[in-house]
Amino acid sequence: MNPIYIALICVACVALLAAFVIYSNNCIKISRYKIESEKAPDGGVKIVHLSDLHGKTFGRGNSRLVKRVKALAPDFIAITGDIIHKYRGRDIEVALNTVVGLVKVAPVYYVSGNHEMRSTRYRYLREKLAEAGAVVLDDEAVNTCGITLVGVNCAHIKSGGFFALSQGEGFKILLAHLPQYIDRYALAGYDLTLCGHAHGGQWRIPFTKIGVYAPGQGLFPKYTSGVHSCGNMRQVISRGLGNSQCPLRLFNRPEICFIQIIKS
Repeated sequence: MNPIYIALICVACVALLAAFVIYSNNCIKISRYKIESEKAPDGGVKIVHLSDLHGKTFGRGNSRLVKRVKALAPDFIAITGDIIHKYRGRDIEVALNTVVGLVKVAPVYYVSGNHEMRSTRYRYLREKLAEAGAVVLDDEAVNTCGITLVGVNCAHIKSGGFFALSQGEGFKILLAHLPQYIDRYALAGYDLTLCGHAHGGQWRIPFTKIGVYAPGQGLFPKYTSGVHSCGNMRQVISRGLGNSQCPLRLFNRPEICFIQIIKS
């Protein structure tokens, strides 16, 4: 074959691969879930669940992300940790700009992830997030939209610090960064838990729901995305928006989870 043709084919292949990688890491997917419960408030609740931003930007001020969230018209927005990367100072500015945009859409509730816990600037970040309009749920509970919403500080998950916060009547949601402790969340009496952390396994095997690796779970982890059940509790895991140690996603687009809680 003519060397020029070979070179053109190689260039075309590289260009297609580059386009695929860009698409996989920048084109947001909306995953929709319905959770039925006899304890759901009348009229239901619409929630946007975001996780693992890691300083990622989708347009200036994360305008593309905010626009996609706004179109879903949620009653509130839950952010389940790792809004920053522990080593990158600029991520705080990205996080704050994102929250400023999101609070114009709906109330924002935030809990910490492991990257915030490893950052020496978490106290500063927490204060600035509150100033930007987010409700920081560090081992606290609030009532909103007819439900009880509980957030657990990521550093306290292993110690079970969220148990005492699960008391009360009605539908109860826990915001917790780490999904692998699903059995503990269920034993604490929650109806729904929203988690992140696993990044969808980072690289996913095409045409399957199998992720390759997640911190805390190892190779081919069980809890990376979608809805999981443990007893009467459901857990929704976000595949997240940004990247951490592994810089690229493959077959694993950034994700917004849209959850509707409806009366059964």
